[in-house]
Amino acid sequence: MIANHQDVERAAAQCGSTVEVVALPIDDSWFRDTGPIYVSDGQQRVGTSWKFNSWGGKYLPYDNDAKVAAAWLHLRGETNRSIDMVLEGGSITTNGAGTLLTTEQCLLNKNRNPYLSREQIEARLRSELGQERVVWLPHGLHLDDGTDGHVDNVAAFADEQTVVLQGCDDTAEPDHQRMAVNRRVVEDAGFIVREVPVLPFTDVDGRRVVVPYVNFYVVNGGVIVPVCGHPADDDVLALLGEWFPSREVVGLDVGEILAYGGGGIHCITQQIPAL
Repeated sequence: MIANHQDVERAAAQCGSTVEVVALPIDDSWFRDTGPIYVSDGQQRVGTSWKFNSWGGKYLPYDNDAKVAAAWLHLRGETNRSIDMVLEGGSITTNGAGTLLTTEQCLLNKNRNPYLSREQIEARLRSELGQERVVWLPHGLHLDDGTDGHVDNVAAFADEQTVVLQGCDDTAEPDHQRMAVNRRVVEDAGFIVREVPVLPFTDVDGRRVVVPYVNFYVVNGGVIVPVCGHPADDDVLALLGEWFPSREVVGLDVGEILAYGGGGIHCITQQIPAL
């Protein structure tokens, strides 16, 4: 776990002896977006650090977050490949076999890389992350104005051929149609689709926020799923258990802090591939 210097002692006490807490300057907790994106061929591992501009300059300050990927790799003594393009880890997801999913809503937003075309962005993703194909979903979530529609709120791979998609069974919600369009794109790309039908919303201090189940995090032997006390929580956890039969599926109430901040379990984590 990463924490600011003044928070390390308290974080270590709360996490217990099985978690190592390291001190690095950070402005926010969303390490999925600010941390390095690792690439590996199974024999060696390299951290790629991309430019971070706080989701299009939305939240200040972000000086520490813009440097934390390089700082983390330096702390671990790992190779850092710096890339001159704005990219957040939550804006992409891969199947580990050459296919990357992203959203047009985010990566083509002019507040990220206004001087790069779609073709240039795609070429950079393929070359720097070792991908053969990029599948562009049109939409993120309607209320995801904080990240401009990150893909990790709407799609995740269960295996090389199966995509878990966030659906929305409420026809009155804008996301009902948006998620249906995403599904058609994924099916046309040749993948098996498993859809989570319910999209939960909750109110935090009078603000309506969305808590997508698909923002889960796959760990060794398990899947940690964000829940918020919605009536569908247990049914969705059971569905995910069917789709990840070799893993234990655990729901974790993301609470008001994560929900209000616009992220879930996937957003505050970043995996390191084993060698």
